[in-house]
Amino acid sequence: MIIGIDLGTTNSLAAYYTEDGPKIIPNRLGERLTPSVVSIDEDEQIYVGKTAKERMQLYPDTAAAVFKRDMGSDKKFRLGTKEFTAEELSSFVLRSLKEDAEEFLGEEVTEAVISVPAYFNDMRRKSTKRAGELAGLKVDRIISEPTAAAIAYGLYNEDKASKYLVFDLGGGTLDVSILDYFSPILEVRAVAGDNYLGGEDFTAVIEELFYKEKSDIDRDKLTFKERMAIHKQAEQCKLGFLDNGTSEMHVKLGEEMIDFELKLKDYDKACEELYERIRIPVKRALSDAKLKLTDIDKIVLVGGATRLSGVRSFVSKLFRTFPDTTINPDEAVALGAAIQGAMKERQSSIREVVLTDVCPFTLGTEVMVDLGENHMEGGHYCPIIERNTIIPASRTERFYTVHDNQTKLTINVLQGESRMAKNNLELGVLEIPVPKAKAGVESVDVTYTYDINSILEVEVTVVSSGEKVRQIIKGQYTEMTDEEIEKRFKELSYLKIHPRDQEENKLILLRCERLYEESLGADREILDNEIRKFELALNSQDKRIIEKERERLKEFLDEWDV
Repeated sequence: MIIGIDLGTTNSLAAYYTEDGPKIIPNRLGERLTPSVVSIDEDEQIYVGKTAKERMQLYPDTAAAVFKRDMGSDKKFRLGTKEFTAEELSSFVLRSLKEDAEEFLGEEVTEAVISVPAYFNDMRRKSTKRAGELAGLKVDRIISEPTAAAIAYGLYNEDKASKYLVFDLGGGTLDVSILDYFSPILEVRAVAGDNYLGGEDFTAVIEELFYKEKSDIDRDKLTFKERMAIHKQAEQCKLGFLDNGTSEMHVKLGEEMIDFELKLKDYDKACEELYERIRIPVKRALSDAKLKLTDIDKIVLVGGATRLSGVRSFVSKLFRTFPDTTINPDEAVALGAAIQGAMKERQSSIREVVLTDVCPFTLGTEVMVDLGENHMEGGHYCPIIERNTIIPASRTERFYTVHDNQTKLTINVLQGESRMAKNNLELGVLEIPVPKAKAGVESVDVTYTYDINSILEVEVTVVSSGEKVRQIIKGQYTEMTDEEIEKRFKELSYLKIHPRDQEENKLILLRCERLYEESLGADREILDNEIRKFELALNSQDKRIIEKERERLKEFLDEWDV
């Protein structure tokens, strides 16, 4: 069974394909979105999703969130006494989604199509693939989020050739992709984006406005738990603007309740810098595709942050049209990934489409340039495969020796857009011996071949002798073998995912504990009485009694926690 997974910065979700089309898979709590949050308790049990998010409010030093932004890096997140990379934390989220899918579908899930931001580089894509493998999934296909969204919208089913712009603003990343459809090919023309711009940044703006108005609050003296409470209220304020254009925050710090009102016009003004950052990838994508806005037939909004009224208004003005939002922006990517999985299985009920992608970053090497008067300067960047080249692609450039009696040439394989080599990402290094001769006599042909799976082959050929050196570049971090994945998986096996049949109960108890801490006086007595009733039901170990009492308590808390 192949499922589609949207591994998001803020929330993640999975989908599968049916004869009636793609469907979202609810998680163990019956919800469609699983927060991308991981927490660990004192018994080294791992919690994922809503339970972990609640634990983060109570035990912030045992939880991690927004780690997708650090995929592919060696940054470590400390949860209690343990340290994890973003890749390992993502594997816990993916494993949770896998288990939820198996429980819901009643069969084993062996494979997944996982989406990534179009602007993710090779290192980040391979890190996502490894996270899936650590979660016990076969991951043959990584699909770009805007491409998945385009598939979900059925843009490949149009009767005529059309051009689309997919604007994808999620919790942590922005992607702008331009796609061209001419049956049966859905071709990505250009991608641009910002890996550090998303809904979290719009929340941060409200936090800054809060601290600015409440200048008597010294944020450096606040506990982590208090800062998290402010962050949570800022998130709710961001989503809570009323028809009169206002939204509010109510934060309890110590014994004091602090109120904050924000007008939408003031919020939009404070977000101007973020809006300007949005313009940059939009302009770049159109420029790289050699198109004008008037050439675009349809604009599609994807990602939870596009729900924000300010973002939607800004985008409508920027594109001078009302974008298409007919599919839930939180779900479009997962649905498209599920359709891609069905295409991979060649299901008869789905129309086949040929997908082409582009190289999101320029690939090149370091060279010396002649500045005149026999002055050579090193450290410059020579592009070989330009960004937004349709892949698979192969390009060859010829380079010459620069010193008399030079005996070798070094090819630094680089990825990036800076004119100076040192500012780009090094993917690998090749050295090839060359015959001694005067400068400029000996030369090598350097061929880069980049495929749809983000694997780069570099081949260097000495023109005079025909001698070749070839290397497969898999990114800064060596690709894990099956044996290495199995070994690492065993190393992580001591971390037990909390039993499925207890998680709903753990979640509601954590919620009760948080509300109790936030309350005072008579309110605490009322909550304590309700908690005791539920604990008595738990002690009965009767599933029907527990479920009935849990639903009653949940209804009570929903009215309380507003």
